[in-house]
Amino acid sequence: MQSPGEPRRSLGLATTTSVVIGNMVGSGIFLLPASLAVYGVYSLWGWIVSTMGALLLARVFSRLARRAPLAGGPYAYPREVFGDFAGFLLAWMYWISCAAAVAAIAVAFASYLTTIFPLLAARPLAGAGAALAATWALTAVNILGVRAAGRLQLITVILKLSPLLVLALFGIFHFNLHILASGGAGQSAPAAIDASAALTMWAFLGLECATIPSDHVKDPEWTIPRATWIGTGIAAVFYILCTTVVMGVIPASSLAHSNAPFADAARLLWGSWAGKLVAVAAIISCFGALNGWILMSGQFPQAAAKDHLFPKPFAAEGSRGTPVAGLVLSSVIATIAILMSYSRGLVGMFNVMILIATFYTLVPYMLCSMAELLLGRRDKARGRNIALASLAFAFALWAAAGAGRDTLYWGTLLMLAGLPLYAWQKWSQAETART
Repeated sequence: MQSPGEPRRSLGLATTTSVVIGNMVGSGIFLLPASLAVYGVYSLWGWIVSTMGALLLARVFSRLARRAPLAGGPYAYPREVFGDFAGFLLAWMYWISCAAAVAAIAVAFASYLTTIFPLLAARPLAGAGAALAATWALTAVNILGVRAAGRLQLITVILKLSPLLVLALFGIFHFNLHILASGGAGQSAPAAIDASAALTMWAFLGLECATIPSDHVKDPEWTIPRATWIGTGIAAVFYILCTTVVMGVIPASSLAHSNAPFADAARLLWGSWAGKLVAVAAIISCFGALNGWILMSGQFPQAAAKDHLFPKPFAAEGSRGTPVAGLVLSSVIATIAILMSYSRGLVGMFNVMILIATFYTLVPYMLCSMAELLLGRRDKARGRNIALASLAFAFALWAAAGAGRDTLYWGTLLMLAGLPLYAWQKWSQAETART
């Protein structure tokens, strides 16, 4: 029996795995082919490297979850090892990355809506409006309760995987290696692989999501590691298969300017009806991923507030047991990001958001790898733990470097901008202790 003071554990293995898959197999798989078109065949090497790195990181998070399924995963484990300041800095960065991910996925959702409503592509502000409408509609769903959000996530995951699998399996027979290779002509191989790995790493963000709402997960020591591994494995297979097919069907010069790459590929293979069907699947996919990341963007600051790293209002729950303050403020940040970048067009907006979100997630990944190294120093398999954690750290560092100088510059400034919030939080705690 669950005691009255315990959180309501309503997320089982299927739902928790669907949160991981839904947060990963979303806008990344549907819009990244357009971002990667310029790199051509080199992007395959980027996928291979990022997949290997993602599996290493999934292993790290699985082991951390077995040691102690702490709510807030990406910052909770480094905080246990390195203290409150490290915990706050990582919580701040990860929260901003969640808001950036919400913005990016909302933009991808609007991008695929252009196949049904072309006006959204012709008028950037209209596309931004569609992205904002989806964001706030799902914010309302999440405010209604974790169970409602989890059920919606499971349904959307099931609906979106089937059309993707059909496109990948049948489209492979129309795959043209020369079309894929044409996109990388004149590129420096190391630079192209670095850049494509940074972009493809965006598609794996979310592999740690099962660790965040652990207070709501049934049997978290058993469920979270399995959900993390299963979700990451399924996502990796879909990514490599599906994006390779699209990039081998549509010439790079056309693909780079496509607002709906998968729909365009289906239209070339089978006609307009297929393009519309895949576009609907993409819309459902992005909608589900958006729902999952909004869920995370509310749960995460709540966990940080319960650990006294974020202000108290983030810990408060509404009448349905959901973190209303975190959900609303996260969506406000996403709204500002969308409005500030809408003039770049839908694909341009998407690229800016994913690089910021990727960088801000890779830093917590690095610290989690070091936390695993230190927490596992007394294990029997000490050497294996050191090797695993070191490789995961090295990969995350390399992927962060591939995000580009501008992303590193502005990302660092925004990271430092969180320091006054930490100082204010410490000030408030000192005043409370004094009284």
